[in-house]
Amino acid sequence: MIAEFFRPDGRHLSKAGITLLMLPFFALIFFAFLYPLVSLLSISVLEPQPTLENYRKVVDNPIYLTVLLRTLWIALLVSLLSLALAFPVAWLMARSKGPKVAFITACILLPFWSSVLVRTAAWAVLLQRHGLINEGLQLIGITSEPVRLLYTQGAVVVAMTHVLMPFMVLPIYGALRNIPADYARAAAICGANPLRTFREVYLPLTMPGIIGGFILVFLTSLGYFITPALLGSPQEMMIATLISQQIREYLDWPFAAALVGVLTLFVTVITLAFSKVFRFDRMMGGAA
Repeated sequence: MIAEFFRPDGRHLSKAGITLLMLPFFALIFFAFLYPLVSLLSISVLEPQPTLENYRKVVDNPIYLTVLLRTLWIALLVSLLSLALAFPVAWLMARSKGPKVAFITACILLPFWSSVLVRTAAWAVLLQRHGLINEGLQLIGITSEPVRLLYTQGAVVVAMTHVLMPFMVLPIYGALRNIPADYARAAAICGANPLRTFREVYLPLTMPGIIGGFILVFLTSLGYFITPALLGSPQEMMIATLISQQIREYLDWPFAAALVGVLTLFVTVITLAFSKVFRFDRMMGGAA
């Protein structure tokens, strides 16, 4: 019986063996993600009666469209800022060895040891009216009185970037680590300066890590809740906060489910667009 799950050489699993090992994973995906999502989306079109009125309400009301567009804009800003900050860190990690790379890696992974709530609360302390940042700005003479930093879009973007940047650093670092050092030496022998070597050698080979990190940060930002809820104002509301408001304050589950459906549609379309435009196998030199 066990032999059926192995190939004739006895060392590699057959398709049946691989399928059997994957069953717990697929069961987890179904019961923890697909089933709850489908059940929630069914509420948006079946309660209190079969209708698309909840989705029509999302499209017709400019307030909800504004919240959705703001969510996309903030997610894009966070992704771009994370990329700008993460690439130099990943580059330094890939060029370091020994205790130095261990120290940088610890600094990147250290935030994972504390909850998002704690990190967001720390930013609230820093950005408050009499917080460390305002006190510092007044001390060096940039401002004469406290500046409104908390409950702004800038506060949300900065705090979300701090929380999500490790998800950008690690894929880029993995891509940089896989580039042989001989490529840079070969480019130098051919007369390429460091800037051209980076543009024509490192950047194309790092693109899978950049795109993977960008997608991960962008899609995570779309559904972020804790940081916008604590650091943003009602004027800076994002779609996750709006969904929570509809459930907790108005008990409007069908409309909240419709918002979830719209967000799911956007995430699916964006993911498919990325997978269509950026072919990872081609960028890695594989077959088309």
